[in-house]
Amino acid sequence: MTETGSGYSAYQIALHWITAALVLFQLLFGESMTTVVDAADEGQPVSALDQTLGSAHYWIGLAILALVVVRLIMRLVSGAPKPVEGGPSWMQIAARLSHGLFYLLLLATPILGLLAFYVGDPWSDIHSLNKPLFIVLISVHALAALFHQFWIRDGTLKRMLAPDR
Repeated sequence: MTETGSGYSAYQIALHWITAALVLFQLLFGESMTTVVDAADEGQPVSALDQTLGSAHYWIGLAILALVVVRLIMRLVSGAPKPVEGGPSWMQIAARLSHGLFYLLLLATPILGLLAFYVGDPWSDIHSLNKPLFIVLISVHALAALFHQFWIRDGTLKRMLAPDR
């Protein structure tokens, strides 16, 4: 793996923010899939909106899985920028752990969703457990980015907003 410059490429930044937007959509509208599956199990009709959102949840989950695979390949080929110098080692360890957990969740959640859709329980229960994990991890990630931007002022957030030149 090669190290990149001090920041991320435009492609890495685009993949990050597209993935983030798709995950946010899933978190906000994913319950429609549960509504659709439960209605099908009970032989009940489902609204057109829930049907559309349930279908979108399925396809966006596949898109997230594909984008994460692309991100991982890009990371293996191009590397990632070194952490900003000067921070305590525990912050760098926490950053590596949280990024690793993000990749694990971003890969496992769509796979578990497919298992839930095609196989059923217990996969749907396990898939559903990832929602609160994502919410906590995203919250910590966003707070850490804001902490770096406004408290430490080390340019960490800027690296994910503007490509390395």
